[in-house]
Formats: sequence, C-alpha cells, structure tokens
Amino acid sequence: MTNPALYPRYAELRLAEALEDSPVVLIQGPRQCGKTTLIRVLGSPDALISQGAYLTVNGVRLTISGIPLTLGTRTYSYVTFDDDVARSAAEADPIGFIAGLPERAALDEVQRVPAIFTALKLAVDRDRTPGRFLLTGSTNVLQTPNLADSLAGRMETVRLHPLAQRELSGQPAAPREDGRFVGFLDALFEGRFATRPAERLGPELRERIVDGGYPAALARRPGRRRAAWYRDYVEAQVQRDVRDISRIRTLEALPRLMRLAAVQTATLLNVSDLARSFELSLPTIRSYLELLERVFLLERLPPWHSNRLSRLIKTPKLHIGDTGLACALMGLDAAGLERDPQRLGALLETFVFQELRRQAGWHDAPLDFFHYRDKDQAEVDIVIERGGLQVAGVEVKAASTVSERDFRGLRRLRDASGERFASGVVLHDGEISASFGDHLYAVPIRTLWEPAGNVP
Repeated sequence: MTNPALYPRYAELRLAEALEDSPVVLIQGPRQCGKTTLIRVLGSPDALISQGAYLTVNGVRLTISGIPLTLGTRTYSYVTFDDDVARSAAEADPIGFIAGLPERAALDEVQRVPAIFTALKLAVDRDRTPGRFLLTGSTNVLQTPNLADSLAGRMETVRLHPLAQRELSGQPAAPREDGRFVGFLDALFEGRFATRPAERLGPELRERIVDGGYPAALARRPGRRRAAWYRDYVEAQVQRDVRDISRIRTLEALPRLMRLAAVQTATLLNVSDLARSFELSLPTIRSYLELLERVFLLERLPPWHSNRLSRLIKTPKLHIGDTGLACALMGLDAAGLERDPQRLGALLETFVFQELRRQAGWHDAPLDFFHYRDKDQAEVDIVIERGGLQVAGVEVKAASTVSERDFRGLRRLRDASGERFASGVVLHDGEISASFGDHLYAVPIRTLWEPAGNVP
C-alpha cells in the first residue's frame, strides 16, 4: 500500500500561481480526491504542526485541524466546516465569522455554509490582498449562480480530480523552464507522435481501470477492500454533500441511480431509460443527475457542433467520474473485465476521458471537451478544443490492432474542422505508435502517461 501524500500533484503549480494574485482561491473537486493533502504538501513538510489547537472567532472557540498552515511565506489558520461548531457559528453570523478570522485563513468544505460567500465578498472588497482566503469545496459552487456571482473577479478556481495516471506513475511534477508541463495533450495539439515501439499493457490496463484514482481507495489492498471503500464512498456522498445542496427528503434512489449510470457510462444519455427503472418522473431523474454532477460523481460530455454540418447528433454522453468507482458499483474486477469485452470498451473510454480531463487541469491553455457523432453513425469518442482555435480528436480501442476504418469518425471531424484541426488519434493497447497520414495517428494508450519519446 502507498502513502497517498507521496503522489505528485500537478495542480500544485496552478494553486501556487493563483495565490500570488487572487484574493480568494477555491480548490474544488470530489471529496477524498486530495484537496486538503494538496494544501499540506504545498507548504513545508511540517506545515501542520499543532493538532488540536484552538482559534476563537467571534467569541466561539473552534478546534483547528492544524495551525499554522504555511504556504510559502504565508501562514493560514485552517477551519473545516465539517466541524459542527464551526459550521453553526458561520451560519449564525457569517460576516462576523469572517471578520474574526486572522489575516489569512483556509476554509475547508465551504459549500456547507453558502452564506459565507457574501461575507467573503465584503471582506475582500475592503482588503484585496492576494492569497487572503484559501477555500476548498466538494460540490461545484460555480453551478450555483448566486454563489459564483458573489465572488466574480475576486476568486480563482483550481479544479482537482482524483489522481491522474501520470501522477500515479510517480513522475515528478516539475515543469519545464517556461513553467509548462509537457505531455500527451501537447503532442496531440502539435501533431508530434513519433513512430516507435511500445509494450502492451494487457492485464495492467484492466487493473488500472479497476483501481481508479482516489488516494484513500488506493491506500487499501486491491480487491474487496478497495471496492468496499468505493461503495461506502457513494453512500457517504449522498448522505452528506447531496443532502446539503438539495431539498430532497428521500435520497435512497441515488445510489441505485449511480449503479445504473456506471452500467451506461460512455453511452448517449437517455433519461427515459434511466427513469424506467424508478417510479419517478423524468424531471425528478434529471434533477437527480444534476445533483450527482454537482458533487462530481457524474459528468455529461456535450456534443461537438459545427456550422459546416447539419447531421450531428445533439445528445450528450454520460461518463462516471472515476472508473474505480464504476467497477466497484458493478461488482467488476480485472478478470471480470477480461470476460466482458463490451463493458471493457465502455469503461476504457471513460478511463481515457477522465485521464484527459485530469491532465487538462494543469494544461497551460483552456480546453473544452465534447464528443462527435453524426446520423451516419460516424463518431469520435472525445473531441477537445483548445482556446476555440484548435480541434483534436481521440478515439479509444481496447484492441491491440488499428486499421484504416478506425479513423472514419476522425476523418469526418477533420473535414468539419478545416484548418482548426490539429490531429486525430486512435488510442489502442498495441505495440507501436505510427502515422496514418494527414494528421492521423495510432498511439498506444500508455502514451497518455508515458510521453517520453513523443514529447521533447
């Protein structure tokens, strides 16, 4: 078993940069993905040195998880709103609570006290010192307009995902001299895939899919213990964060909905199919899906569009947030994936999509993700736009061989994108990276996290 704190987190650079010029920095991502660990690692090795210390805010004595928390030259007081006293005090008098904090404060799980955002706005408008407040949140507060708008222009958001495969491989997070990380996404948009041999992943690929990327799960023994963590995690999310952000009294359907979503990952979203398994209306199922998206358990991948084409399918795809979670909910292990090629294909597509989403978190340009499908059934699993100026496509195959027909959807995407098209890649579990001409490549899946030889 591995100590989760030892994994490099590439988002560390983005967080450090944000603290240099933004009054409020929010790290948001699912619970247990490593947000608090990232804060601690960014500081000195002895950053949290006084467990069980106290802080008095507005006359209320709060237990502090660790004080001081040192990030560079800054010292932060750390308060978590998972603590009942801290949460109650902030809810009762959010303005007084913020006013009573020291010069810099780290506030954990801020989504549990929505009123705190208005209080933060008032405090920041009086003092815009960079890096004054460091927040973490386990729900997507940007999907709550009143909360997001209250700190517009005052807050930078750093999205943290479960561990990427490149982080799990232990590659150091040190960037190049120009401050950029270089990896698969750079090669994709620059069309730089060298012809070279590679070893098949084989069983290792199925194991990576089943393992997922949550640090606490990976700290357990593979198999039953790890799967049990994932199942308990879903239940805890429903009972804590989903209940906090919804007015739904009975949430028993949500774990079951998650299991159905796991079965349908990487497919076109069909709310009617999901609703048929419940005695619930379509609007209710839609609202449940939105709740699961807000806590980062599910993700909708919108369809790519182009003015050049009128025959595009406009339905989003559904992806579960982590393949380890999906496999645990379906009771699948690596051997089970080997026996079920269709399910392996769907989970591998989600695995690649989530890996690319995680790498996008530290990419130096904004990236938007889509899928492509037209009414002739030509499709591209993942379409990525960089800054609205470039388009690239990724098709995913569990097989070890690639043929010309595997590029059908990528050619359609290339023709529709015109000069914006950067490259198209068929990812496969084969033994060679090779060009198929006209900016199209067959590339081994392991290149996602082992880019040496493709990228300088």
